[in-house]
Amino acid sequence: MDRTSIIVIVVCFLLLVLWYPLVVNKLYPPKPLPPGTTNNVAAGTRTNQLPEATTTGTSNGGMPVVTGSARTAIVSSTNTAEETIVLSNSYAHYTFTSYGGGLRDVDLIRYPETVFSRRQHRGETNDFATLNEAAKVPTLALLGSEAVQGDGIFNLTKTPNGVRAEKTLSNGLSIVKEFSLSTNYLIEATVRMENHGTQALTLPAHELVVGTATPLGARDDGSAVGVLWYNGSKSEDIGGSGFFSKTGFACTKRTPPQEYRGGASNVVWAAVHNQFFALAVMPPTPGQAIVIEHLDLPRPTGDEAKLVATNAPPPSGYQASIVYPPITLTASQPVERRLFIYAGPKEYRTVASIADTFNNNLDQIMSFGSWYGFVSKALLLTMNWLHDTLRVTYGWAIVVITFIIKLVFWPFTAASTRSSKRMQSLQPQVAAIRDKYKDDPMKTHQKTMELYKKNKVNPMGSCIPMVVQIPVFFGFLAMLRSAIELRGAPWLWAGDLTKPDTLFVIPALGIIPFVGIPGVGLPFNLLPLFMGATMFWQARLTPPSPGMDPSQQAIMKYLPLIFLVGLYNFSSGLTLYWTVNNILTIVQTKLTRNIMPITDTPAAPAPALTRPQKKKK
Repeated sequence: MDRTSIIVIVVCFLLLVLWYPLVVNKLYPPKPLPPGTTNNVAAGTRTNQLPEATTTGTSNGGMPVVTGSARTAIVSSTNTAEETIVLSNSYAHYTFTSYGGGLRDVDLIRYPETVFSRRQHRGETNDFATLNEAAKVPTLALLGSEAVQGDGIFNLTKTPNGVRAEKTLSNGLSIVKEFSLSTNYLIEATVRMENHGTQALTLPAHELVVGTATPLGARDDGSAVGVLWYNGSKSEDIGGSGFFSKTGFACTKRTPPQEYRGGASNVVWAAVHNQFFALAVMPPTPGQAIVIEHLDLPRPTGDEAKLVATNAPPPSGYQASIVYPPITLTASQPVERRLFIYAGPKEYRTVASIADTFNNNLDQIMSFGSWYGFVSKALLLTMNWLHDTLRVTYGWAIVVITFIIKLVFWPFTAASTRSSKRMQSLQPQVAAIRDKYKDDPMKTHQKTMELYKKNKVNPMGSCIPMVVQIPVFFGFLAMLRSAIELRGAPWLWAGDLTKPDTLFVIPALGIIPFVGIPGVGLPFNLLPLFMGATMFWQARLTPPSPGMDPSQQAIMKYLPLIFLVGLYNFSSGLTLYWTVNNILTIVQTKLTRNIMPITDTPAAPAPALTRPQKKKK
């Protein structure tokens, strides 16, 4: 990989990082709700009329009853103890609560909460990965005014196929919710509201809660935690790295809004998610709008606080709800909404099957990206095929895929190297042209292009191969970040390819910027060190181009160090790919230079430009 290629990678990486905060947060920022605004349902808003709760705590170890508005406090009194019913199948344990009459949490029994490496003690207790954990309200809780919520306490009964939650409000409104477990992590649910009064009953705008997105463990930095919703043509991910980010453009601090609102009767589905798991609600007809609220979660304590900076901010959660418009029910008139809930892993083959069944593009929950998403899918399917068919581990599958990609792009990279060598051989003539026409930039450009054309050199020849590989590069990175198959997958000394390959922690070095953990120490990650060494080796094989500005040479000299620091605490799967790619590039560069020398001979250099001597009289 030549220096031009590295520059292209760095520029694209910076554009990828800065695109969302620059475009979304600065140029086209979503408009937060003004304080005290009464919401218009047509714009996807609503009013909060339920009195605020006055008690903070839990009832019988159940759903937290938190002081706050009607959006976060669904129970107006704790005099009634919480009732729960737990259903189980081969996928998960599902806990339903009388507080809000919904799905409180889901324990995914096939996935542990924490993946221990082989160096850690296996006897430690380990819970299951849990969706909607520590949520203030359950999934499919009704939020709004007392006209649809009442005191928030439902009567739970177990049915032959699931659970029923029901209550009757003082205004004559009967609410019945039924949940039935299905296959592929699906739950079929219905929410039926019926007017049992003798007069027409007008229900204001109300919300059905999707759930709460929370980090996956104490070391989850929250960058992959958020809410995805699909409008029928594209999906949008709202989370801490975008709309709710506390960092603005150029790393400036900003005060994020507390709520996000979107949709115009086009909410096909909404999902709260973290890096590997998601809880999605899919209504039969699109919801009117979506509301997302930022929540501060408790800080980790005890063993969970290990390897977490002591000055780190509290973790963030995001509660999402689907908004429904006001409705008027005549006497004895019911309204029923049938919904499907997906609560499981972000495993592509599973969600793609559900997307095909419901024709709703639920596979976009993988967050592969738009313009390179098809590359991520192809690479993921290839990795799974290598693992399932050839019986290789996922770590070695990454090595094999990297080799295949390098082999496919061999002609492009070889052409880039050869073009770079031709450019270097022509630098003396280019310098002579610049000196001759230094006062005429247009003429300089024209003559330089003529020289390149005469010697069959494309000045963009070294850049085009890199541009072609950019979708593959970012597609691979997105796949490595999202693939749950890599969670807990070991490779040599790395115990989990989705986490750094930390062998031990060096105390008292947590003060080192960017790589140290304040108050804890410096993790010793071996793979990033190998990656940095290969990048330095690769840089030595590509000397600076003649005439390169000294500042550019300095940037190129220290570029490997920048990448080493930036990727030091990234997943070991990513650093494994980058290290193998660097090694293959070094081998390819040597082969291209030694076995495939340039056969085209540049045209003879232009004669030296000298001023004519005056004749002596």
